[in-house]
Amino acid sequence: MNIKKYFFIYFLFLFQKNLIAQDTISVLNLSFEQCIEIALENNLQLKQSGLNLKNQKINLLQSKLNQLPSINLSGNYGNNWGRSIDPTTNQFTTTESYNSGITGFSQFQIFNGFQIRNSIKKSKNDLEKSSYDLEKAKNDLSLNVVNLFLNVLFSMEQVSNAKNQLESTSEQLIRTTKLVDAGSLPVTNKLNIEAQLAGDELNLVQQENNYKLSILRLKQIMLIDSDVEVEIIKPNIDFNPNIFIGSNPIDIYRASLDVLPEIKSLDLSMKSADYDLKISRSGRYPSISASTSFSTNYSSFADRQRNFYDGFESKTIPIGFLTNDPSQTVSSITSVPVISGSDNNFTLFEQWQDYLSKRLTLTINIPLFNGFQVSSNIQRSKVNKRLTELNILESKNQLRQSIETAFNDAVAASKTFIASKKQVEALEESFRVIKTQYNLGVVNFTEYQVSNNTLVNAKSDMLRSKYDYIVKLKILDFYEGKPLTF
Repeated sequence: MNIKKYFFIYFLFLFQKNLIAQDTISVLNLSFEQCIEIALENNLQLKQSGLNLKNQKINLLQSKLNQLPSINLSGNYGNNWGRSIDPTTNQFTTTESYNSGITGFSQFQIFNGFQIRNSIKKSKNDLEKSSYDLEKAKNDLSLNVVNLFLNVLFSMEQVSNAKNQLESTSEQLIRTTKLVDAGSLPVTNKLNIEAQLAGDELNLVQQENNYKLSILRLKQIMLIDSDVEVEIIKPNIDFNPNIFIGSNPIDIYRASLDVLPEIKSLDLSMKSADYDLKISRSGRYPSISASTSFSTNYSSFADRQRNFYDGFESKTIPIGFLTNDPSQTVSSITSVPVISGSDNNFTLFEQWQDYLSKRLTLTINIPLFNGFQVSSNIQRSKVNKRLTELNILESKNQLRQSIETAFNDAVAASKTFIASKKQVEALEESFRVIKTQYNLGVVNFTEYQVSNNTLVNAKSDMLRSKYDYIVKLKILDFYEGKPLTF
């Protein structure tokens, strides 16, 4: 019994330990850097961009391999029934037969108007462009994580302020209850404070729901399951609202042209358009290619008795007789082949060797008229090049306007925060005085509630302006190519 008891306690301990470990794993304490890392790891669009980058690498390799000659080998096998041609005698026959053959062909492009060379350069350019597109996608995702992360921090502070307000109202209710019990204040003051306490509890519930929603949105962009509990590690933010007042948006724009991957991608798009135009123009040049081929056959018609000849010999052959004396013949000396032996099996490899045919060809193709297809391709390439130029100008103008807007927003957010901070400091002092007067019965509850609500709203506005300024600050850091960190 004791042994069973010990085993039961031991397994119960392991089971509880496993449950504790599972609870520990389900709660993720994440810093901002970890949120960025998880989002970059799990994002599906980034994975698609990575696959597109692999496709560009394959295209570059294929464009280089196009310089090599093409080599193809084919074979055939067939049966003949009924009337057919004997390939050994070129005579019609009705004998059933079978045949096989091997054909090889190779072609090498010597010159095609530099089309292959320009295609290789374009593939290299497209590969580099794809890498910048992937980097841009990562930057955009990181910027979205910044906004959602700061929204979580904002919600956390809103919850903290709501808790402090609820605690302050609870303390005020205790003091008011004592004063009401002592007869110093009417009972309506207590009822008003209780109503205020209920409103603060409702506000806390709303702020907690906003916090949960902000956490959910952050988990969604990281592709984390909603049932996994996530807690954010609050960073120490170096907050200076006057930092951007003397900054110049033109300098930020110039810096962005050198660091933003989307601008580099646009410049490479222009190079790709140039290569497309060169490739289109290559259709006007003559092309030179070399090709070689071989072929051989086997036929069952040839698989029969075959004589071998060993030179020629002179032989007297009668060709006629005398008319006046038929007994006298007329002969002629001629050369006849000497048969040294025969073979009853003309094998497959022997036929392939005897029937082997080889060919080498040099081809020059000069384009004269092809329905103006080359001219149309050139014109389309020129139009696409112009469209690319306009797209680059438009994108740069949009970037400049976005930077100017972000700069003005940052300055405005800085000034708004400074003003909100001064307002909160003044309202805190005012509320402190009114609170003291309310406890002494000098002012009524309406004045107390108005002062308290004004202070709460001012704190919320200050907090909102604070994080709005931080967001604008990070956007300007992004345009300057600075790392998105806290």
